[in-house]
Amino acid sequence: MSYFVDISLLKRNPRFCLLFSGQAISFLGTAITSVALPYQIYHITHSTLMIGLLSLFQLLPLLVTALLGGVFADRHHRRALLIIAEILLALACLLLALNAYLAEPHIGLIFLIAPIMSAITGLHRPAMDGLTQQLVERQDFAAVSSLVGFVYSGGMIIGPAIGGLLIAHFGLVTAYVVDFASFFISLIAIINIKNVPHPAVTHDLSTWASLKQGFKYAMSRQELVGTYAVDFVAMIFGMPNALFPAIAQSLGGVKTLGLLYSAPAVGSLVISVYSGWVHHIKKHGIAIAIAAVLWGLSIILFGLSKELWLALVFLAFAGAADAVSGIFRQMIWNHTIPTEFRGRLSGIAMISYLSGPKLGDTESGLVAAAFGVGASVISGGVLCIIGVGICCWALPKFTKYQAE
Repeated sequence: MSYFVDISLLKRNPRFCLLFSGQAISFLGTAITSVALPYQIYHITHSTLMIGLLSLFQLLPLLVTALLGGVFADRHHRRALLIIAEILLALACLLLALNAYLAEPHIGLIFLIAPIMSAITGLHRPAMDGLTQQLVERQDFAAVSSLVGFVYSGGMIIGPAIGGLLIAHFGLVTAYVVDFASFFISLIAIINIKNVPHPAVTHDLSTWASLKQGFKYAMSRQELVGTYAVDFVAMIFGMPNALFPAIAQSLGGVKTLGLLYSAPAVGSLVISVYSGWVHHIKKHGIAIAIAAVLWGLSIILFGLSKELWLALVFLAFAGAADAVSGIFRQMIWNHTIPTEFRGRLSGIAMISYLSGPKLGDTESGLVAAAFGVGASVISGGVLCIIGVGICCWALPKFTKYQAE
């Protein structure tokens, strides 16, 4: 029994290797920008509330485009959709760089470009998930889940750390230009993926009818609803990312900001590297629920921490729990969702795992503004645990779900 992440898939499947490698590089750049944007907002306004509002502005278009992106991914050529999305995201990074280059950057322009990038991501992710399922055999889905977790955690360690260093030593312009370069490299990789078939469309449905069909399928499976609901609860209440710029001020300044963003990914990376054991776990639903509770507990302990090293340890524990949850969510999605629904269901999943953190930023920013940063973090962890318990009670088939 192997305890390590299975990388043999990358050798056996050159087309998936191209997609995976390109997205890994692209995600690294995105992680850099994810640090640069809130830092720039906080540097200009000195307000956690403004950071929370930026996340809210990023969420609103995503709610629309994620669903539309799912429909498009089930109707149109997924590789072509990815190419278009990557080009648009690269151009948006250039606009952020140009704005940062100004003597007085326009905060209104940031609040315009960032939501546009979020909207494009809503078109990008369903196409990528659908293309992945087209390129990979069913027996390799578990390996895909582990590899995705590995690249996410690795990117969230390296990306924010690089982002913090780039901002501190070279400025925001360089950070945004590096993200642009990462999209350019990813674009080359996608262009070189050959022989990708067009998704099979069995019914000529309107966009609205197609969306309803996807929702109907999702709502008919409690195990799918559970993955969305638990992740949504954990992210909206237990993810204090919007508070990191403020927390960093009391823990060493901007140089510690990258450490705070990277710490959860350290725990996630450890789990991802030693993820061979997940192949032997069949009760995926309860595994997700337990991981979400451990996430909430770790966030509470992070909020109680007064020393930097202790705060980083508990953030790493939180990241490890999130990695476990993410691996099993991906496994449930790939095993239970037919290819013809993969794009639409990916769009629905985005509503939970992307809107959750955005709403979480807004929630934590508002609570911090009213009651303080510490109270915001601790109360969020408590509400996360309570919310997961409610989800498990309301969705018994989710906790009982067992892979075939």
